[in-house]
Amino acid sequence: MKIAVPKEIKNHEYRVALTPTGARELVARGHAVAVQAGAGEGAGFADGDYQAAGATLNADVEALWRDAELILKVKEPQPEEVARLTRGQTLFTYLHLAAEETLTRGLMQSGATCIAYETITDRQGGLPLLAPMSTVAGRMAVQAGAHSLEKAQGGAGVLLPGVPGVAPARVAVIGGGVVGENAARMALGLGAEVTVLDKSIPRLEVLDDRYQGRMKTVFSTADAIDEAVRESDLIVGAVLIPGAAAPKLITRAMLAEMKPGSVLVDVAIDQGGCFETSRPTTHAEPTYIVDGIVHYCVANMPGAVARTSTQALTNATMPFVIALADKGWKRALAEDPHFLAGLNVHDGQVAYAAVAEAFDLSCADPASLIG
Repeated sequence: MKIAVPKEIKNHEYRVALTPTGARELVARGHAVAVQAGAGEGAGFADGDYQAAGATLNADVEALWRDAELILKVKEPQPEEVARLTRGQTLFTYLHLAAEETLTRGLMQSGATCIAYETITDRQGGLPLLAPMSTVAGRMAVQAGAHSLEKAQGGAGVLLPGVPGVAPARVAVIGGGVVGENAARMALGLGAEVTVLDKSIPRLEVLDDRYQGRMKTVFSTADAIDEAVRESDLIVGAVLIPGAAAPKLITRAMLAEMKPGSVLVDVAIDQGGCFETSRPTTHAEPTYIVDGIVHYCVANMPGAVARTSTQALTNATMPFVIALADKGWKRALAEDPHFLAGLNVHDGQVAYAAVAEAFDLSCADPASLIG
């Protein structure tokens, strides 16, 4: 199969969809891997590394896309990339379509088969291709939040762990999944006072047992969120409804109850954000202030640690990439119902219910699309 790895063009996105090691695996299986010149530089992978792995380099981005059967990316395609997609091609990347109607309709118009990393499931009900980036984003959320609390960044001038004689900052994490646990773990390690809110009692039991009560676990209710809003110096939004838009848990009116200079970090921004005042930002301009509250809403947080993120992502995606390359998308998805859950758009039709519901579109049965 002809596989293309283009250079990511989203603002300050340095990751690449395939490491040279991954390229070597595919070439060894008889596939042709074409990598856009410079695609791996941001993650520390030189063009020569890909050539040594058996991949070819292509500086002509139009030809790279045109000649590909399978296109591997990290972030959702930008408008100029959507325009390059054609019927018969397969795109494998993060899509987060429930927050992007224009992108959804553009992918439908392209006629391409679009498979989303973030909706593929596993036997345990997890999201195996979202998990590695969720781990990175959760850990980075506290780094970003701690920096944003500094006075020079518009924050209250609070040091997360405090010092002897001065109380540490209070951190609330809304959502106890992969993002939430990693954010809480980082905040706890830095010496903050940490509370995790979640609607799953079993999940709260796991966290309570794992951390031996060192972090508070609270069942998430409107009252509990109100209390977190009033008392916290840093709130991390780590809510996820797979494939669907995130619920708005903190409204603009609630900002008036927050401490001046406190910080909101919205890790759910890819899915529309879980704070009413959230809007996507970039690593170039990561924060903005609304009613005295600092908002950090970078939509591609792991892109800042591109080498770690690229290696972690390729480790997770390679079995699925190999299946697509060896079998073609129809057979690969037909043989694995968990992989089939990743099918979001095919030949002009939406195949993921949460995306269709978000934009009042009809939803095709994925099983019918693979025959």
